[in-house]
Amino acid sequence: MVFDSGVGGLSVARCIHHALPAVRLIYLADNACFPYGDQPESVVIERCCGLVEKALEAFSVDVVVVACNTASTVVLPRLRAMTDIPVVGVVPAVKPAAQLSRNRKIGLLATPATVRRPYLQGLVDEFAADCAVSRVGHPGLVRWIEDWVAGQALPMAELDAALEPFRADGVDTVVLGCTHYPLIVEALRAALPQVRHWVDSGDAIARRTAFLLHQGGYSLPLGKSDEAMMQAVMFSGDVPPGIESFLAQWGLAPARVLAHWPGTAAEGVTVTVSA
Repeated sequence: MVFDSGVGGLSVARCIHHALPAVRLIYLADNACFPYGDQPESVVIERCCGLVEKALEAFSVDVVVVACNTASTVVLPRLRAMTDIPVVGVVPAVKPAAQLSRNRKIGLLATPATVRRPYLQGLVDEFAADCAVSRVGHPGLVRWIEDWVAGQALPMAELDAALEPFRADGVDTVVLGCTHYPLIVEALRAALPQVRHWVDSGDAIARRTAFLLHQGGYSLPLGKSDEAMMQAVMFSGDVPPGIESFLAQWGLAPARVLAHWPGTAAEGVTVTVSA
């Protein structure tokens, strides 16, 4: 199961699907409380843990992936204490970025909540102490991406302006410190053509998921399963407009999409069913 506050975790789900095409996925988004970066830590913990607990009751799950940087910084101890199922969190890819950078100038694109958390400084101190790290914690970018997934155009002028610090500082590598950001990496590349490397955590999470499944004794065939790969996509709020088309374009067509999950019923309201 992949959990996020919005659609950003779909970038992680796609990486898992590419690495493990036979694995069935469940996607759960707490978009009724989006974005988590605007919420107190206590709210993030209670909502994330409560929704994950409900999902574990409703579905057979072998690994839980918290595909949200904000949630990963605060909820993992509580989640791991409440279940024996392995829980994987997200960490900004500072270490591989430092290994890739040639001019030792790295850009970190994240949410304001991630940029200000001490754990991020700890990653920089441990893995990129010899690098100049430029940080952009833009408050609107995740909302732009949520709207873009729903069919609206990205505000390219505003996006270009938001990235200006990286341009001015001459970074050659950018860490995508939010799982939303890989969804628009082509737009980011167009805005900053001088950047050589765009680094995110999706592939590392997929490798960790594969390791945990192997460790648990599960056989992982390389071919696709005959069953729907996305068993269910669930939203705690309204289903974003156009989400089924977006999922299909990304190779993540779901068997069913549920709104207001879990709602008053065990599985929420079924909105659409893909063939």
